[in-house]
Amino acid sequence: MITMLAFAFVIGVLVFVHELGHFLAARRIGVRVLKFSLGFGPRLVGFTRGDTEYCISIVPLGGYVKMAGENAEDPRSGQPDEFLSKTKWQRFQVLIMGPVMNLLLAVVLLAVVLAQGADVPAYLDQPPVIGGIEKSSPAERAGFKPGDRVLTVEGRHVETWESFDVAIGTQARRALSVTVNRAGTEQSLTVTPDAHGKLEVGRIGVFPQVHPRVQSIRKGDPADAAGLKTGDIVLTVNGESVQLAGHLSDAIGRNAGKPITLSVLRNGQPLEISVTPRREGEVGRIGISISNELKRIQPGPFGALWMSVQKNWEFAGLILRTLGGLLSGATSPKQLMGPVGIAQLSGESAQEGWISLLALMATISLNLGLLNLLPVPVLDGGHILIMALEGAARRDFSVRVKERMLFAGFVLLMLLMVTVIYNDLTRIRWVENLMFWR
Repeated sequence: MITMLAFAFVIGVLVFVHELGHFLAARRIGVRVLKFSLGFGPRLVGFTRGDTEYCISIVPLGGYVKMAGENAEDPRSGQPDEFLSKTKWQRFQVLIMGPVMNLLLAVVLLAVVLAQGADVPAYLDQPPVIGGIEKSSPAERAGFKPGDRVLTVEGRHVETWESFDVAIGTQARRALSVTVNRAGTEQSLTVTPDAHGKLEVGRIGVFPQVHPRVQSIRKGDPADAAGLKTGDIVLTVNGESVQLAGHLSDAIGRNAGKPITLSVLRNGQPLEISVTPRREGEVGRIGISISNELKRIQPGPFGALWMSVQKNWEFAGLILRTLGGLLSGATSPKQLMGPVGIAQLSGESAQEGWISLLALMATISLNLGLLNLLPVPVLDGGHILIMALEGAARRDFSVRVKERMLFAGFVLLMLLMVTVIYNDLTRIRWVENLMFWR
């Protein structure tokens, strides 16, 4: 129930804002709006005010604003309050305002999220200098070494770990050219990221030059008895370097009942501590909570707004590169998510709280705004393209030509919808078990 309510809320708000953009722009230039609907199909509830019917319809996946004289096949009287009676510049304003409203909503929502403050991994905005390499990983096979500073991925400069993760994550199972600086000399390596998880995110098995920190210790447990202290930074386990909290947890878990040696850094001084993990079920535990090195982000209102603009700009570039990768085959279609996946994420985010849900809404709103700008007939961007082509040709296309263009766009969108719904279903375990061909 929470999942369905959260999904209805997320889609309802995003669609309402999108259609409100069209509605306000149409009213501003004097176009008569006949219907403002959230959802498609038969009307569930609604009312009429002036010339406009406002309603909620039975199919919640979208919405629309119906304007007088909107299409060439609609009954037209030639009155100045009809959509096609307006100039192309005026019609462009109406078409563009839906996506623009979604982009603005993404900025506002993310600014609200950022203004709350957050603890984030300290290494994300640091240069991608490799601190550790997973055994038998693509990076090890490709010849990466600790201390390598990654400069480019497929010719694109990467300045931070965050940008490096994005560059690798969107190109699983594709041979990539990576340039690194090794001891002052540039070297070119070729690596093919493995695909991880249902979304097939690319990973090569490299980690930053960071180490996990002990957050707390339970009294009387092995860590307390061995002399570990809160704030200790764990460098190695039995001489093997650990970079992230998960690595340390795995190393401790594999050694239940066996003494291990932890090399730690305490107030800048190296120490070695021997501890024997206590067996709990099938894994070992020493009674500590650990985390990666974090830093606190706490911008003011204007700082949060500026950070939101920057982040949305970066995310927009990533979305467009991902779309380009889908067309070129560089990005797996399994990274796409449809309504079922969005519903699942909405439910999970709602359970985590309003801030998590608003962050998800910001991401979806940005995607919705950008996708509607694509030059695909039936989308806002497609209608703008048709209008631009008519302007270039200095004549309006016939109804038949427009219908063919819109039908081609509709078929393309249906193929995309089938793909994303199939992806969503494969992420549901019991449904995937029924797919005997997988």
